[in-house]
Amino acid sequence: MNEILNFDAHKLARLIRQRELSAVEVTTASLEQMQQLEPTLHAFCTPTPELAMAQAEAIDLKLAKGETVGPLAGVPIAVKDLINTAGVKTTSGSFVYEHFIADEDDIVVERVRNAGAVILGKTTAPEFGYSGVGHNPLFESPRNPWDISKTPGGSSAGSGVALAARMCPLALGSDGGGSVRIPAAHCGVYGLKASMGRVPLYPGCRDERYPGVSSWESLEHIGPMTRSVADAALMMSVIAGPDARDRHSIPAGDVDWLGATQRDIKGLRVAVSADWGYAAVAPEVREVFAQAVSVFERELGCVVEYAHPGFNDPRRAFMALVAMDTDLVGMRRLLPEFGDKMSPHLVDMLTRNWTAEDFTNAITERKAVTNQMWRFMQRYDLLLTPTLAVAPFPLHMQGPEVIEGRMVANNEWLSLCFPMNLTGQPAASIPAGFTPSGLPVGLQLVGRHLDDATVLAASAAFEQAQPWNHLQPGVLSR
Repeated sequence: MNEILNFDAHKLARLIRQRELSAVEVTTASLEQMQQLEPTLHAFCTPTPELAMAQAEAIDLKLAKGETVGPLAGVPIAVKDLINTAGVKTTSGSFVYEHFIADEDDIVVERVRNAGAVILGKTTAPEFGYSGVGHNPLFESPRNPWDISKTPGGSSAGSGVALAARMCPLALGSDGGGSVRIPAAHCGVYGLKASMGRVPLYPGCRDERYPGVSSWESLEHIGPMTRSVADAALMMSVIAGPDARDRHSIPAGDVDWLGATQRDIKGLRVAVSADWGYAAVAPEVREVFAQAVSVFERELGCVVEYAHPGFNDPRRAFMALVAMDTDLVGMRRLLPEFGDKMSPHLVDMLTRNWTAEDFTNAITERKAVTNQMWRFMQRYDLLLTPTLAVAPFPLHMQGPEVIEGRMVANNEWLSLCFPMNLTGQPAASIPAGFTPSGLPVGLQLVGRHLDDATVLAASAAFEQAQPWNHLQPGVLSR
């Protein structure tokens, strides 16, 4: 494997700016890795090699002329297929938009382009993002590089796969209920869901022509996925900041993204909850989680206390909020033509007889969870949980039906993730370790409202104490 593929974005950008490497060399290495591994892993549903090479050549030309380039200049990036990219097919994993080409960039794509990133293509996601796994009706299913019989998680599935397989050092994901953190955990990479409003969304459903091409406005975040914490901070320095197209976006300037990764976390008050007090969590996940917690207590000097926030399982409220944020009228109009080609769980959601009470009850429960979390976090600087209740499981399942000897719904393995979408708090998933069978397990770090800096600081400290980027999935040794 080309050694360039192991370099992080910081190193690549520096070498390209110093003209010790060319952007074309770096892009060529990524494209060759894709060509070798894509027949097995299916991370990219729409590769864009011509666009990538044209962007790389443009960066090299600017440097040759002595012109200034952006902070991501020449660094390859993958973009999730739910995020509109001008001139590139953006299918949302659905036959409905099999041939749809966006006419403008979403805000984050606009920003990474302006920063000089090289777009390798669009990565596979479940249909319209309505799943915690990666398969969809339109494309080959993405496979976990640590075990190709297993799911990589979702919905930013292909982005997680591309990172773990060293196809790129940066990827964009979206997170409406854990969809950055889930594949980060299952693929052994880092994923950050910053505070609500940090990274602006441009809801893709800009008129009635495109039902379903939209974000879950009250739940969703766009976030960086990377192989190092510093690279996530670098991406945040590019994509964070307000924009008039997003009414929820918030002012910038209160977070030094790169500086946060250098902070000492000794003395932080850290709450630890392995299961919220009610969730089923696999014993092998609990074991890895306990070891990760001990790093914070014994090596990083944090004050650890085992405590639950105290809310009840808000899963039903979350599903109602997803439906409320959905373009139900527009998507239901698609059912007569496309319903037999849609994912069954999506059809079930669209055809359910949702009531006003379902939605108002969900809003009320979200307020209650947010209030309980606010009160709980007054006592702590950070909250640790497992990212997911289970390690990667076989492809083409929505989730296991038994966890810790308990019968569960097939979405209960996500119980530790989605509450942070209800509250909008910053949350990250960082590689915590491996199961006895060699599958990655993620550690979730949750900060106080708007305290993204502490999440990054704690992530960087844990990464330094327990590095993971030198570990590579078996698919790379074939």
